Amino acid sequence: MGEEVVRECDGALLEIDLGAVRQNYRRLRAMLKAGAQCGAVVKADGYGLGAAPIAVTLHSEGCNTFFVAHCDEGMALRSCLPASATIVILNGLPPGAELECARAGLWPVLNSPEQVEAWSGCARRLGRTLDAVVQVDTGMNRLGLAPHEITRFADPDVRRNGIEVRLLMSHLACADDPGSAANEAQRRTFERFIRWFPGGRRSLANSSGIFLGSDFHHDLVRPGAALYGVNPLPGSPNPMRPVVRLRARVIQVRDLEEGGCVGYGWDFRAREPMRLATLAIGYADGLLRSFGNGGAAYFEGHRLAVVGRVSMDSVVVDVGEMPGGNIKPGAMVDIIGDDQSVDDLAASMNTIGYEVLTSLGHRFKRVYRNIAGSSAIQPGEGVPS
Repeated sequence: MGEEVVRECDGALLEIDLGAVRQNYRRLRAMLKAGAQCGAVVKADGYGLGAAPIAVTLHSEGCNTFFVAHCDEGMALRSCLPASATIVILNGLPPGAELECARAGLWPVLNSPEQVEAWSGCARRLGRTLDAVVQVDTGMNRLGLAPHEITRFADPDVRRNGIEVRLLMSHLACADDPGSAANEAQRRTFERFIRWFPGGRRSLANSSGIFLGSDFHHDLVRPGAALYGVNPLPGSPNPMRPVVRLRARVIQVRDLEEGGCVGYGWDFRAREPMRLATLAIGYADGLLRSFGNGGAAYFEGHRLAVVGRVSMDSVVVDVGEMPGGNIKPGAMVDIIGDDQSVDDLAASMNTIGYEVLTSLGHRFKRVYRNIAGSSAIQPGEGVPS
């Protein structure tokens, strides 16, 4: 397949570099202590970038354990991966979904006594043992069995009631702050719980947790955002390769007189004559309204300040400083790229890279770059298996 040509009817283009995803996975895997394995979190449709092509790419790199949030995400992913791949449902199962999950070979994370009992009941109905992951709450108070619930479930007679605990996990609340005392406190709590579940694997570290050192690696780590280029070390240089480039097309270029206003609410008023460009991207595509009056796009290395509010389908930028006024309708302007990373864009909108990626809309033309054996693939053209 040849290099993708951007069509003139494409309002915005989202490019996803699967080669960078592969390199990020290799980088994280190489950091692990001997014997530890590297899984991948591909929930929320691969953080908005496409769970199927991401998972297929990572499976080709040797990843065999994938984490999603919901049962339907797991069902969709199962059709893209071989039966030998493990798919884990982080939120566990909603009541009534147990049989469907078991037949698809998915592993639920058991977060509560109710989920434990429902999964055990399903095992009894099927007349076989079912695999599962158990999450213990080490202080985040979001999901997982509380200490008094753990001791009961850890009893061998209860545990053997149709459930095989393949993995014990917990989640770090402050891993992106290496100096936080919460990290070591959670690790020690997790270590105390491990003795109740001999034989299975253990998992504590997320993306940032991997960088806390080998004491946090255990048997399996679960990187998510770092795979997609989000900085796992806020405040420090990003060790990950950028994965995403987002470009928007210029719809119109116009001159604005001094005193003229821009956008809804007339939040912006020109103090001098200006030259403006309207871009085909807005909050329906994932640009938060907070991007207005403070954010920026880039064209040929030049910063183009956003003026006025972000609209549903458009945003206006100042192009008056462009040399020779060489930005014209049809030009493509970078929202995420070499001059502005995912984390930079997030900072301009007072949020985090996670939210930026998972908010990206579905109107973009999406192109996957650097797939093994071809330079680009588009949704609907198939994903190599």
